[in-house]
Amino acid sequence: MALGPGKYDPECTRLMLSEHADGVLVIVIGGKRGGGFACQAMPELTMALPQILRNIADEIERSGIHA
Repeated sequence: MALGPGKYDPECTRLMLSEHADGVLVIVIGGKRGGGFACQAMPELTMALPQILRNIADEIERSGIHA
């Protein structure tokens, strides 16, 4: 993960502020500026992201939603 602001960092910042969130992960697939992601979170939340994303993937698989 690159350090510093990326192309979706402004959207991430807006969500962080508007939702008063402890962390935000924005993932864009096929957007007008291309795909990418931005993450803003405290270090301990950033370190937990792999497990959080695994849990989300497990939920998607269990739901039976397939492309």
